[in-house]
Amino acid sequence: MRRLFLLVLSLGLLALDVQAQSFPTKPIRLVIPYQPGGGTDILLRAIVPEVTRTLGQQIVIDNKPGGASIVGTQMVVDAAPDGYTILATDSALLVNPGLFKSKLPYDTLKKLTGITMLANGPVPLLLHPSVPASDLRSLIALAKAKPGTLNFASGGNGSAPHLAGELFKLVAGIDIVHVPYKGTAPGLNDLLAGAVQMMFGGISSSRQFVEAGKLRAVALSATKRSEVMPTVPTFEEAGLKGVNAESYWGVYAPTGTPPEALEVLNEHFVRALKEPKVIHQLKELGFEIIANTPADHTAQLARLVAEWTEIIGKAGIKME
Repeated sequence: MRRLFLLVLSLGLLALDVQAQSFPTKPIRLVIPYQPGGGTDILLRAIVPEVTRTLGQQIVIDNKPGGASIVGTQMVVDAAPDGYTILATDSALLVNPGLFKSKLPYDTLKKLTGITMLANGPVPLLLHPSVPASDLRSLIALAKAKPGTLNFASGGNGSAPHLAGELFKLVAGIDIVHVPYKGTAPGLNDLLAGAVQMMFGGISSSRQFVEAGKLRAVALSATKRSEVMPTVPTFEEAGLKGVNAESYWGVYAPTGTPPEALEVLNEHFVRALKEPKVIHQLKELGFEIIANTPADHTAQLARLVAEWTEIIGKAGIKME
């Protein structure tokens, strides 16, 4: 009888082990809550091919823009917690709880768990060449001389670029108008066309236009200069303290996803982020790689949400 019991137990454990090792057995849907072409999309499209190669299953990117990233995020929150529907997003996930409070249709910290924080990066303030300002000081002077006439684009309400703009308005004491877009790409296109005067964007999507002289970068919302934009000063270096709104990009799963699935996904995303060719590509795009564990990422998520909620409350930032 004892031998039979041990045999059944061994077979059961073996079945569990095989089940854990078999994930994934089908393609994984990766929801990006923005249109193609923005910083989040650029980052994930640089990483996903390597993850797919080592994982052995295809990761299908599904762009679902809308509602300050809430539309796409809600789809993942409502998905089965089995590891086959995951989310990749930026700092909108961190700031939305403070911006929307009770209006947010899900509890971010209760409904999502971290897979890994992929990277972070500074947010440059970009000007169209037609704006008669050569640096941050002259831009602030222009905005004060013509209140309410200058506008700034962002990738959407609640995005890190939006928050950077609101902090800029508050700290500089200026009146500029926010123009939200459903992702960085359409906002950047309008900036290049001169339909909007300035934008808080991402290095990954704007660097080529700055280097070509089609846009002017006057300051970085960051604690230090970027290696790929070394001539662009931080806001503090340019004479204005308190405008620090670096963006973070992470991958998340619905709460309740089996730990085994989280570990497999983390292993392959982190492995991709350590590939020399991926490291080189991301650094050239202005990203600083993080690549932490699910536990560290989930703790980091809670900390950053708390920090942003405090900043938003103190600054009195409200959605339009």
